[in-house]
Amino acid sequence: QVQLVESGGSLVQAGGSLRLSCAASGRTFSSYTMGWFRQAPGKEREFVAASSWSGGSTYSADSVKGRFTISRDNAKNTVYLQMNSLKPEDTAVYYCAARLGSSVLVTTRGGWDYWGQGTQVTVSS
Repeated sequence: QVQLVESGGSLVQAGGSLRLSCAASGRTFSSYTMGWFRQAPGKEREFVAASSWSGGSTYSADSVKGRFTISRDNAKNTVYLQMNSLKPEDTAVYYCAARLGSSVLVTTRGGWDYWGQGTQVTVSS
């Protein structure tokens, strides 16, 4: 089992940048595929990005491709989401997630095994 704690959410102006972090407990962090989802008010939780256990394979939603980058540091049991060129429509609670399967292409909420509590990102226009 793994426990996930997100940090780094904040209020930022459109065009700005933020880096979210997700610290994981447990010795087997490197065994998990890690991902980020987000949920805006009144909307479904949606996939943002995922990283394989090694970080060598990543996948991002079209809405963030070219602006957001997922990375991980297995020595620190941490996964990051670097967000650049932020837009008001990026405003949401961002959740870190982990899954035991190796695919980074699982974009449905039900395909992930563990979740953090979320961190709020607000982008002002």
